[in-house]
Amino acid sequence: MDTAQAPAQSQPTFRDATEDDIPVLVRLVESAYRGDASRAGWTTEADILDGQRTDAQGVREVVEAPAGRMLLAELDGEPVACCQLEHRGTAAYFGMFAVKPELQGAGLGKVIIAEAERAARASWGVREMHMTVITVREELIAWYERRGYRRTGELTPFPYDDERFGIPRREGLALELLVKEL
Repeated sequence: MDTAQAPAQSQPTFRDATEDDIPVLVRLVESAYRGDASRAGWTTEADILDGQRTDAQGVREVVEAPAGRMLLAELDGEPVACCQLEHRGTAAYFGMFAVKPELQGAGLGKVIIAEAERAARASWGVREMHMTVITVREELIAWYERRGYRRTGELTPFPYDDERFGIPRREGLALELLVKEL
């Protein structure tokens, strides 16, 4: 959506998240996707999903995954964005992407995703980045397409029976695989 004025700030610094970061990561991801706080940004899923987006156990699994990492972006020492990277053969999976709602639309997301792609290539020599996006999130999919991702048409049903991913407010939700050559 990239419509907000870029805040006067330094460029983010990046590091791998640790176990000590789990509480702040849960708050960051929840704030970007669920509840009224998420409506300050444009990535909210509050109209399609209730409940949680993640929890401490879900974040811990990403942080501790032997084939992955949770990349944390900070501005002036404050955590402002994160994303999951997981090595999957010749590709990397990009997930759990969250930018602090009040900073969305200012160009920070572009910087984060570019760093994630660079890190995946450098760490694992992968040739593709994969992600899944809820198909009704057309504006978000369009944002990824502007960054070089393409829709594959490969759909996975939303996990309606697992509240760890949220409580759907409508029927027919599905996740579509998006792919970018790196």
